[in-house]
Amino acid sequence: MTDRVDINRLLGDMRSLKAQTQVFQRPQGVGDTLAGMRSLGALPVEGTTKTPSFGDLMTQAVNKVNDVQKTSSSMADAYERGVAGVDITDVMIASQKASVSFQAMVQVRNKLIDAYRDVMNMPI
Repeated sequence: MTDRVDINRLLGDMRSLKAQTQVFQRPQGVGDTLAGMRSLGALPVEGTTKTPSFGDLMTQAVNKVNDVQKTSSSMADAYERGVAGVDITDVMIASQKASVSFQAMVQVRNKLIDAYRDVMNMPI
């Protein structure tokens, strides 16, 4: 069986990464200590889970795009060598998936750069 990347699974992974970035974290600073939290009337939450940082999420996304590209490249190499079970349609689909995932990552990068420029150009 060929090792193909499913576009629906890839889209699902991208959606889950988006959902993870939208998780709100407790602000740092005010009320970090238990006494500070009680003075503000807040109750401590037991068993909170650590949410991944933005950098971790971006690293995961870039690594997934890299994996898709590696898979596409290995399938193309296997087809060129004449390995049995590797069909040209599978190679082309993997190539298109790698292209789409890379283009999506470039668009995310462009949006991040635009947002950074907007923040840097804000008056103080």
